[in-house]
Amino acid sequence: MRAADLRNEPRDTVLVVDDTPESLGFLTDMLDGAGYTVLIATDGESALRLVEQITPDLVLMDAVMPGVDGFEACRRLKQKPMLAHLPVIFMTGLSETEHVLQGLAAGGVDYVSKPIVVEELLARMRVHLGNARVAHGPNAALDAAGRFLLATDLQGRVLWCTPKARELLGELSPADPAQPPALPEALVRQLLALRHESGGAQCLLNVGSLQLECVMLSPIGPDELLFRLSESRTTDEQSILQQQLGVTGREAEVLLWLSRGKSNREIGQILTISPRTVNKHLEQIFVKLGVENRASAAARAVRLLAQ
Repeated sequence: MRAADLRNEPRDTVLVVDDTPESLGFLTDMLDGAGYTVLIATDGESALRLVEQITPDLVLMDAVMPGVDGFEACRRLKQKPMLAHLPVIFMTGLSETEHVLQGLAAGGVDYVSKPIVVEELLARMRVHLGNARVAHGPNAALDAAGRFLLATDLQGRVLWCTPKARELLGELSPADPAQPPALPEALVRQLLALRHESGGAQCLLNVGSLQLECVMLSPIGPDELLFRLSESRTTDEQSILQQQLGVTGREAEVLLWLSRGKSNREIGQILTISPRTVNKHLEQIFVKLGVENRASAAARAVRLLAQ
């Protein structure tokens, strides 16, 4: 077990964009071992769709891919105000000066050549992650990680929220942008009920046409509770994986959360099963999908759900 898991600290999330299964597998194993949560995409278009749902802390982007290449994907990312801060490190076998300049011109912050030197890459990542936190402050850093976070008092009144959470809540209850949004009464009851559950407790709540997934992260003061909200698409996506890949319902759940970058421990907490049981399900998933590792299984799920 890694030290980050023992301390129960949040893990930085890294999106790896590469069309080569071998590279994806190598980078996923290396980053997971270094304590990062890993998301994967196999082309630029898939990466752009993925960051609309979960914004990572940093992107490792292969420059040369079919379809939307890494340079174009980075340019499109940087056109979005909410993603302009996102550090993108290019990875490629190309080392000519014109390619380095092309990556920097597209908005990349750094450039590493393949084959990857692990220690060098991790050192560069730490520098750019640190720079992003300093530049954007604690609340912006939380939002940059794709977390729809809000803090309430013990009566359910919103004390602060990240911009993405405000955007989501604005669909439920339009409010003055200068003021914290007011939560619907049904949502307040559900959120406050999570206080009495164990850590990581969650619930699903239907509000209008939206289904929200609500997770209590932790108390952060004597009168302040921290929650994560997200629009849940889990049921539909789980059904797609189950029907198209021939896995069981539980295996589809495990595979879905795997494709969202969750570790075995996190999947176990979400599904209320042990990490050992998660691993048993993954072994069956690998057999049914004809793959050998987590990265290949997650990539298969991501491609299927992106269609």
